[in-house]
Amino acid sequence: MSTAESAVETIQREMTIFARRARASAGRMHPELSLVSYTLLGHLEERDGCRATDLAAHYALDKSTVSRQVAALERAALIERRLDPEDHRVQVLHLTEAGREILAQVTRSRRAAFRERLAEWPEDDLVRFAAYLERYNAGPAGADME
Repeated sequence: MSTAESAVETIQREMTIFARRARASAGRMHPELSLVSYTLLGHLEERDGCRATDLAAHYALDKSTVSRQVAALERAALIERRLDPEDHRVQVLHLTEAGREILAQVTRSRRAAFRERLAEWPEDDLVRFAAYLERYNAGPAGADME
């Protein structure tokens, strides 16, 4: 096995561990908010609302998966549907005030956990790691391995 092949194997293994830990920690941050739900809420906040189909496309998720997540978030009163002011045939998902509060709470907890985990890392390593993650996540759509 070449050095590059070995590195790719290590990356795959470590990214899988990272994803498993992220899912597990999401439940500890807020028991009713899965990692997917947290991610969707964050996207809605960042975009100031969007359609469910936009969420599915952005995260390369099946529409039925997004539909189930959206229904659960609506039942929990964390999001609401509003008519698009430019096209009344379209419903746009928005965070409710409760959704904003829970998202802010979980975001604070996640940031604290990351700060604690990375506290001993030199600043140069943090900057490189951040750049590598951005570069990896900017890769071609459809290349996701999960």
